[in-house]
Amino acid sequence: MDKWNKIVFYCFILLSAFSCKQKDGAIIKGRIINLQTPYILASYISADTLVIDTIATDNRGRFRYRCHIDTMTTFSLYLNNYESAAVVFANYGEKIRVEGDAQLPDLIKVNGNEINDELTSFKTSNIDLLTQRGQLLLHLSKEKQSDSVANNSLTLQDEVIQLNLLNHELTLNAEEFIKEHPTKYSSLILIGNFFTNSDNPQALERVLDYLQGDVVDTQFAKRLRYYSKKINLSAEGAPMPYFKLIDKDKKEIYSQDFKGKYLLLSFISSAGVESRETVALLKNAYTTVNKDSVAFLTVYIDSDIYPIHYAESDSIPWVVVPEKKSWGSDIVETFNVQFIPFNMLIAPDGIIKVRNLAAQEVVDAIGNRSDK
Repeated sequence: MDKWNKIVFYCFILLSAFSCKQKDGAIIKGRIINLQTPYILASYISADTLVIDTIATDNRGRFRYRCHIDTMTTFSLYLNNYESAAVVFANYGEKIRVEGDAQLPDLIKVNGNEINDELTSFKTSNIDLLTQRGQLLLHLSKEKQSDSVANNSLTLQDEVIQLNLLNHELTLNAEEFIKEHPTKYSSLILIGNFFTNSDNPQALERVLDYLQGDVVDTQFAKRLRYYSKKINLSAEGAPMPYFKLIDKDKKEIYSQDFKGKYLLLSFISSAGVESRETVALLKNAYTTVNKDSVAFLTVYIDSDIYPIHYAESDSIPWVVVPEKKSWGSDIVETFNVQFIPFNMLIAPDGIIKVRNLAAQEVVDAIGNRSDK
């Protein structure tokens, strides 16, 4: 059991005393197939307290859960030891029905009130796209676990391209739904699902402007507005935010150290096929650019182990930073890094020129070769 699962397990034990056993409240029931465990973990916020409860399932994946709530509450149903999850909205007195496959969580149908019904309707109208995406994500997950794709990087690249195309089409369809239903809370949920984890802050700002009526004044909408303003601070065309880092030799590094130069800022992992390929491509690019006017800086994001063993990074000829806080680090939040590997190019005037720059396109984006 890894550290995170241990924390969740102990939290579950400590909070199990708060399980909802009252006869009133809401009922959530249904069936989830392909469960690898005889239970589902449910989490939600009650009176500013995180509650984690367990829901027993039978050998066919059927379950019934009663919980005392007196207002609209968001439940996260975690499946197969947090490998996937389904989100359910329930209010006092409601009976909610959940049906689906633990391996395809995006296709799990939830019904029983307006929000759930509308979100399920969106899933139904996009079932082909969601099925393709779900199967592709499942396949990619299995490949990464076995590292079977290590000798077939072209296959991985093709699948990632296909995944990006599916996500793009789903995002366009979500935007159409939001435009057609500007007063619905379900539109707000779709904004959170499809636009907050993208690398396009302008799109988030645009869809938030579609909202009308009471939904605009909800706390969720206000948080999304705040988030939208924050990520625009590191969008293309914005000045590079201030940062301070400590490199692997304990030397302090500041954002102003790169003033007057192109800065290729990359975020990678010490493991994984994509990160290894990115390092190799960046090394090739580094031999080509003019070192007097171009600097590279790589930040390692590793959530599983620390300190990180730098078998590969020791041979990287530019500054390397092991980020101890991993995804919780300040620079990850400041620069709105959603995935790795991730490359960003900052121009000599300090303006962010390109986000999510492909490693093989770095030299052309800089346009500054050492042989010029």
